[in-house]
Amino acid sequence: MSVDERFEKLVRWLDLCLPQVFAARGWGLPGVAQLTPASSDASFRRYFRWEDGARSLIVMDAPPPQEDCRPFVKVAGLLAKAGVHVPEILASDLEQGFLLLPDLGRQTYLEVIDADNADALFEDALQALVAFQQLPVQGQLPAYDDALLRRELQLFPDWYLQRHLGVTLDGAALAAWNATCDLLVVSALAQPRVLVHRDYMPRNLMLSTPNPGVLDFQDAVYGPVTYDVTCLFKDAFLSWPQARVDDWLARYWQLAQVAGIALPASFAEFQRASDLMGAQRHLKVIGIFARICHRDGKPKYLADVPRFFAYLQEVIARRPELAPLAELLAGLAQEQPA
Repeated sequence: MSVDERFEKLVRWLDLCLPQVFAARGWGLPGVAQLTPASSDASFRRYFRWEDGARSLIVMDAPPPQEDCRPFVKVAGLLAKAGVHVPEILASDLEQGFLLLPDLGRQTYLEVIDADNADALFEDALQALVAFQQLPVQGQLPAYDDALLRRELQLFPDWYLQRHLGVTLDGAALAAWNATCDLLVVSALAQPRVLVHRDYMPRNLMLSTPNPGVLDFQDAVYGPVTYDVTCLFKDAFLSWPQARVDDWLARYWQLAQVAGIALPASFAEFQRASDLMGAQRHLKVIGIFARICHRDGKPKYLADVPRFFAYLQEVIARRPELAPLAELLAGLAQEQPA
């Protein structure tokens, strides 16, 4: 099915469901509306904004079989139970991959955050994070287990090293990689487990009332407590001085303790777990960006790969146990094409 044919199906679905949604909520009848692109992301999903002058709604287009709306609907329900501001499902056609949602706002954190307002915005984000980390979700979400952690790490050698750079690991380099993976996986699995959003970052947080509006949670899992808070401050699109990150991590530690969330035994252990969790994510994201380029034809994400190598170097400087990774990356620097 072409993009145009799919868009036409979406419009026909809206024509059928909108009058029912409006009637059920006492909104009267929908007016003459515009349907314009709202955003897109690295997946196959697209979003459109429906506006009739009185109301603004969001339509998600998640084409099967590449995407599945069911996890989005399920996790939205879980997060709503925690009081997190997520989109309500106004109407759905799960077989076709269409959802109608409220419009949580027009500006993401990424678009508005700066050095002056970051403390206030991140305070709201941390409050929401702590709220959903208290949810009892064991058995309701996929486990962030050994197999998933290793599949994610394997994206780095498969897509960035081999496909993008033409480098195949062997010998000492392969041994260093395997030792690094073992260290990162063991650290992740040793942590207390909570609901993990997996992309809890400024691009997926909307400036909203109540703040923030939380999006892009469909890949949530049950996993390491440090994952989301590390992701929040080690973003794909902007970076912060480590001193500020440390202050925000300390604030999270305080909030999580008060909320009774299970944490590593000391703040020092928490910081180490956060660093190693971050390293796992940084390597994964580099691999994902290479895959998006070479498999999906979206090369723009490669521009942010140096940011993640910088994050890795920061962690390596603090964690001597990552010496094998340091040696591996140093060797790669000599093999990368000019």
